[in-house]
This record gives sequence, C-alpha cells and structure tokens, in this order.
Amino acid sequence: MEIKVCGMREPGNIQGLIAEVKPDWMGLIFYPKSPRYVTEDKAIDFNKVEVKKVGVFVNETEIEILRKVNLFGLSAIQLHGSESEEFVKKLSKKTECEIWKVISVGEGIAWGSLDGYLPFVHKFLFDTATAAHGGSGKKFDWSVLETYPFDKSFLLSGGLDEESAGEILNLKRQIPQLSGVDLNSKFEDAPGLKNIEKLKKFKQKLLSQEAI
Repeated sequence: MEIKVCGMREPGNIQGLIAEVKPDWMGLIFYPKSPRYVTEDKAIDFNKVEVKKVGVFVNETEIEILRKVNLFGLSAIQLHGSESEEFVKKLSKKTECEIWKVISVGEGIAWGSLDGYLPFVHKFLFDTATAAHGGSGKKFDWSVLETYPFDKSFLLSGGLDEESAGEILNLKRQIPQLSGVDLNSKFEDAPGLKNIEKLKKFKQKLLSQEAI
C-alpha cells in the first residue's frame, strides 16, 4: 500500500516526515483558498526534499500547473476540481508527470462518467465531496467503491485516521485496485502541520496487518 501524506508545508515538519515516516508521496496544495496553501517562496525548501511530490490543483490553468511542476520538481499532478476530460488529455501531452484525477464522492458514483479519463490518468483518487475540495476530515460511504469497474489503480482519501488501517485493508481484499491512501487532516496538530507520531503509528498498523 502506497502512503501519500498531503498538505505538507513547514520545513521542520517535512524533515521529520521524511526521516521517521518515509511516505511514498508528499502532497503540496496549490489551491489558494486552502489553509494548507504552499506559497512560491517555499520552492527552494521543497526542491531539497528526497520524496516524490504531488501538486494538488483545483481548476487551475494548464500554464500555471506546468510552471509549478518545474518550480517545485513535482512527480505527479493531482486534479481536485471539475477538470474536463479534454483538459486532462491536453495536459497529459505536455508533461511526464503522473496525472491523478480526484473524484469527489457524495451519494454515489456514475462509473461511466469516468471512462473518458482512463487513457490519460495514472490513478483515480476518491475523496469525500466538500465545497472546500478536500480536507473535511469526513469519510464517505466506502461501499460505493465495491462496484469499481476499472483495472486502473486508485487511492482512498477522506477522513482516514489511526484506526482506519484494518478497514482499509479489508476494502483492499475486496477491491485489489486500491493501491494506497491519502492522509491529511486527521493527522494534523494544525493545518499544514502533521503529527509525526500519529503517522508513524498508522503506517506501523497498516504494515503489520497487511502482513497477516
């Protein structure tokens, strides 16, 4: 199971994350309305970080996304808004980054509406629908994923906490395409400031139960 820790911003906190948690991915939020927004003056600090970085964008322009890719040395682009299939298609031709499309889940998911993204995205990410585009700390009804019809892998997000490890692995046994988790607000002491001990405990639980 891949682990992505999202909403990172503070240099000292990032050093602790890399040294003690060793996540597969680190998410940087480039949505100005987010309390975890990363400003450009942080770029020098982030370029020194030895972990794959995911930039989170909400209905951003192609030019600005590609500029941030170069400025921050991103390995993946996470599209968290209402980006169209055509937008994703065009973007995929202009970058070697992985492209992840977030699907905000409310009552259910119309699987056919995702068909057009399949050739151009590397992963889907399912998160709880919220007007703030993530960071709600609330889970959606995971049972809607039981009919997931695609071979493409996906990440699970939305209200995951220290006690979620067992449930996540149970879901993976039902749906092997579940390839990882996206951790954020439930592991914070303040927006953009992660609790490293909580993250370590979660990873340990996930790994120990995965081995069973």
